[in-house]
Amino acid sequence: MNPTTVLLISSDPHIRRALEQVVPSHMTILAVTDVASGIRELSRANLALILCEGSPETSQPLLHQTNLHPGSPSVILIGSRNSTRDAVEAMRAGAADYLTAPITMTELDTAVRRALSAPNPPVSTKRPADRFDLIISMSPQMRLIKQLACEVALTDATVLITGESGTGKELFAQAIHYASPRSSGPLVALNCAGIPEHLLESELFGYHQGAFTDAKHTKPGRFQLAEGGTLFLDEIGEMSASAQAKLLRVLEDHRVDPLGDTHSHQVNIRVIAATNEDLPAHIKTGRFRLDLYYRLNVYQLRIPPLRERLDDIEPILHHFLAQARRDHGCRITGMTPATLALLQCHQWPGNVRELHNMVEWLTITCKANQIEPQHLPASVKTGKAPEQPSGEIKSSLLAFGLSFQEMEKKMLEEALHKSGGNVSEASRLLKITRNTLRYRMAKYHMS
Repeated sequence: MNPTTVLLISSDPHIRRALEQVVPSHMTILAVTDVASGIRELSRANLALILCEGSPETSQPLLHQTNLHPGSPSVILIGSRNSTRDAVEAMRAGAADYLTAPITMTELDTAVRRALSAPNPPVSTKRPADRFDLIISMSPQMRLIKQLACEVALTDATVLITGESGTGKELFAQAIHYASPRSSGPLVALNCAGIPEHLLESELFGYHQGAFTDAKHTKPGRFQLAEGGTLFLDEIGEMSASAQAKLLRVLEDHRVDPLGDTHSHQVNIRVIAATNEDLPAHIKTGRFRLDLYYRLNVYQLRIPPLRERLDDIEPILHHFLAQARRDHGCRITGMTPATLALLQCHQWPGNVRELHNMVEWLTITCKANQIEPQHLPASVKTGKAPEQPSGEIKSSLLAFGLSFQEMEKKMLEEALHKSGGNVSEASRLLKITRNTLRYRMAKYHMS
């Protein structure tokens, strides 16, 4: 079926009247007043073209959604500023054309005819121009954070990204790197909490052959691997005191000392660190060095939790639903206003990660096309975890913001740790057979 609807996202009646004069007679105009409403119509209407009044920044979620799918309708942006920069940004973000209000009938007619007659570009040419486009948001708080991140990306300053778990700190680190002059260099990431303390220093700084018993060959550390690029240190608050002292020296003189090596090595890197912990509180208790904090905190970006940017819930959820439809053939196309109201009342302790896991759960449990309030998990519907018969207060597993695979792996690790590596005892704790446990261990490459 050929698309026959033109979607207009604008509250200006003059644009509506002008569009009615230039759209072919066999087509209808569907008008909404805001970008969020426009995104909802993407999966409902048979769209041939989208006209959106707004700047490249405010229209970014819409452009991102249309960029995700081949054959999606072209977007014409109508901006308020006669700005070459805005026009370039709009085209880079995936817009087919950029017009400046007030628009003339001739300009609108030409742009509409050109967009309707042009073939839809393949998905590879409609990808977002930079990684900031991958951070879905509509709230003014996130718009400001993105603007600040774009500005600091053009410098070589050390950046400290703070925020709760699941807010998207790693996405911001990636976006900063790829928007920086170091984008052609490597982005090397290290989770400081994911590596045992006795191995962290060798991972960071590397080691020389013969530095210890098992050092059969020289291994460069993450600092050397990031040469010419960016080193992203996630969960920096978990770093040991010894590693903190060595990291401080690297930040001061840009030299690393691999274990067992008699020579220092100059490195040309940028450091971006992230944490979900209160580093000033750790400084007071002696867990974190004050001088290192000042070195890392040259420029701080605080990513607000999801409960502080409720405007972002709807576009992020629609983004996850679009992914599910593309990857798994999910039937869900949206949600009712009552459902959105409940989602905006939830505290989201797991932030965007929790929202993602909820959407995955809904793709399995919800058989309707629209998410109704009764489809939501109990913890979201009530605003709190369900009460236990014993009176013991327990949080919803969804609140941890972990996927099913991550939860399963953590259970295996905890059981093996408690049993001292004894497979029989670990299988008893997990209430599974030894063979099942060995299969699960092999699945996650656990020895």
